Amino acid sequence: MERITDKLISWASILEPSTRAQACQSATMEFIYPHLALMPDAHLGMGATVGSVIPTHGAIMPAAVGVDIGCGMMAVRTEFTRADVQQTAAKSSLNALHAAIAIAVPLSAGAANDKITATAQMRITELVGMPGIEQAEDALPHWRSQLGTLGSGNHFIEVSLDEDDRVWLFLHSGSRGVGNRLAGKHIKVAQASCAAAGIQLPQRDLAYLCEGAAEFDAYIEALKWAQHFALLNRDEMMDRVIDRTFAWFDANRDESRLDEPVRCHHNYTVREEHFGQLVWLSRKGAISAQKGELGLIPGSMGDRSYVVAGKGNLDALCSAPHGAGRNFSRTAARKRFTRADLDQRMAGVAWGESDAFLDEHPEAYKPIDVVMRDAESLVEVVHELRQIVNVKGN
Repeated sequence: MERITDKLISWASILEPSTRAQACQSATMEFIYPHLALMPDAHLGMGATVGSVIPTHGAIMPAAVGVDIGCGMMAVRTEFTRADVQQTAAKSSLNALHAAIAIAVPLSAGAANDKITATAQMRITELVGMPGIEQAEDALPHWRSQLGTLGSGNHFIEVSLDEDDRVWLFLHSGSRGVGNRLAGKHIKVAQASCAAAGIQLPQRDLAYLCEGAAEFDAYIEALKWAQHFALLNRDEMMDRVIDRTFAWFDANRDESRLDEPVRCHHNYTVREEHFGQLVWLSRKGAISAQKGELGLIPGSMGDRSYVVAGKGNLDALCSAPHGAGRNFSRTAARKRFTRADLDQRMAGVAWGESDAFLDEHPEAYKPIDVVMRDAESLVEVVHELRQIVNVKGN
């Protein structure tokens, strides 16, 4: 842990100067209380540093929350084992499981479902009954067709084995197009509001909305709706992944063969008490790590991932990293890494086998070993997962 300023504490041993400068700038905002916490996977971001935990009193910065509102992860442990995988793979390869998942869950940016499943319809009905639905309809009228879709970039669906050779299903996605549109709208509202009030900002993406204003209330309403959409989006995808996985094992779906799922947001805002005050806590690329709380920290494509339990570190605002964190931009990664090298790194994993994933090369991210070592005071490892199937959208 490093106390960079009285308003900024970092747990990142790998911290680029530009990332440090961005975090320092965010920490100067007068409504930060008690301090901004930088997680071990921190890196330069749009609006605010990815891997930052931002407690605010009386205001929220929409760009600091980010444009993929509610992005997060979900994982489920099954009773299937490595031996079951080996036995089934002798008849139907892991590539067949990869293909089945890729058909069941629409991938890539802008992807949508051709039809609405019964489970998706139940979830849509739940969302339609929530405050914020009018804003969602205005932002993206066809949002219903994106419930149960993955997206692109670092979003993934994985099949993994843990230290006991048990099979896990693990996925990462957010609020898709509707969350992006809602975020973009309220970021502009905050910028216009600050400009109209003559507020001088260190950087325009630090524009904020003040608690008590109608604009603030509208943002909170949209934020809560989008965060719930993201959670239900992951639930819908996981339903389909479970179905396809059981089918690949030539087994009927049986809920008794599934453990309770682990769920966590890592781009969101929630009301929490820290250091004696109730604050709006925005975790941008960070997970909640209250004492004993289960969370998920994925490594990069082809690398290990972790199921963790929080230690409730008060200085870290009971938070932990959300993954490996980028080391190279997508453009830099495409120039630096080759397909042959990526093929070698992904040996033994069924994956998309496309040049489109060069920017997701494992070395485009920080070493997960370093991130987890930096996080030793934040979480303890419950399970270590190694991938056997990796599904991504391009």
